[in-house]
Amino acid sequence: MSGTKVLIAGASIAGPALAHWLDRWGAEVTVVERSPVLRPGGQAVDARGVTREVVRRMGLDGAVRAACTFAAGAHTVDADGNVLETFSVEDDGGDGFISEIEILRGDLSRVLYDDTRDRVEYVFGDRIAEITQDADGVDVTLAGGSRRRFDLVIGADGLHSALRAAAFGPRERFVRHLGHVLAFYTVPNEFGLDQWMLEYQEAGRSAGLRPIRDASLAVAMFSFPAVDFDVDYRDIEAQKQLLRERMDGFGWLTPRILAHIDDTPDFYLDQVAQVVMDRWSSGRVGLLGDAACSSSPMSGQGTGIALVGAYLLAGELASAGWDPATGFDAYERKMRPYVEANQEIARLHARSRDVTAHGPGPDFESEWFAELLERAINGVRLPDYADLADAGSTDATEAVAP
Repeated sequence: MSGTKVLIAGASIAGPALAHWLDRWGAEVTVVERSPVLRPGGQAVDARGVTREVVRRMGLDGAVRAACTFAAGAHTVDADGNVLETFSVEDDGGDGFISEIEILRGDLSRVLYDDTRDRVEYVFGDRIAEITQDADGVDVTLAGGSRRRFDLVIGADGLHSALRAAAFGPRERFVRHLGHVLAFYTVPNEFGLDQWMLEYQEAGRSAGLRPIRDASLAVAMFSFPAVDFDVDYRDIEAQKQLLRERMDGFGWLTPRILAHIDDTPDFYLDQVAQVVMDRWSSGRVGLLGDAACSSSPMSGQGTGIALVGAYLLAGELASAGWDPATGFDAYERKMRPYVEANQEIARLHARSRDVTAHGPGPDFESEWFAELLERAINGVRLPDYADLADAGSTDATEAVAP
């Protein structure tokens, strides 16, 4: 066992996934999460291409598939509900618009937490208040008052990462707003929704309903352009009011869906944004997932970036004997082309929804876009880390071998 002590900020997807691999390679892992409990629900997230291989190497393919939404595909509809276009879960070998593995963010978070909670220390309802690093380690003070020292600290705390702000600078330096806002929340399935997602789009706005495993419920989805978005991401009441205002007069089932906005347990709204940084590490502090390189939901690959990044970050740190400079550098070299392809996909999708844009929109049928999409789904090589010291599981070598 290496004895390397690692603190991870964030217990959504990237954090517990990293904890899985760090523990497997022998580190002592602590995860601190601001929320008092795991957050349920949220948007549906997808595992495409190389991400499915990471899930398999984790030994979690069965658990993840068992928690999937079981969507058969998606229909785009007109204001009267007539189907205009259909996308099947079988399209593009399961890597299409609706992927073969589609799971609610909260359900995937639960799978990853359940997998690691017996071997990893989780601290809920707390956060990093102060960090000070030197050549040998990082001193951390939590808001609850405890003080501890770690060898490495990793920020996996999302788009609005507090650790990134503390270690790298204010969010304005790194966050790029793409001019749209997304909202998600759970509603009663009073709409006759079966296994098919429904979406209505008009003039840059959209409303949709997504099926989940519990057929009595559905996930409502909205998007609208908002170049001037300035609502505090923690002010839920202001966010609900913004959603009502921006979707006022929108057709289809929108008024009925909005009628449930005050009853939902898991309302979420935020800007569509990317994080662009020259470096994802500083000394012994590193970043992962949306905190480092958010591609935005417009890419459909945020989960892939989190899971693939966790695999590579843990593997490269362990391969480097836990030397942060060597490990972080190798992780970045392997991840950046994959991340940049996904960020470009997201920018193109955001541009395609911008009704004020001049000139033709992106050609999603072109050969160059197909090549870009392939890089965004499969454009990263997964090294075989099976020869690393295994401290977390007796069958880790078998699980990791390609």
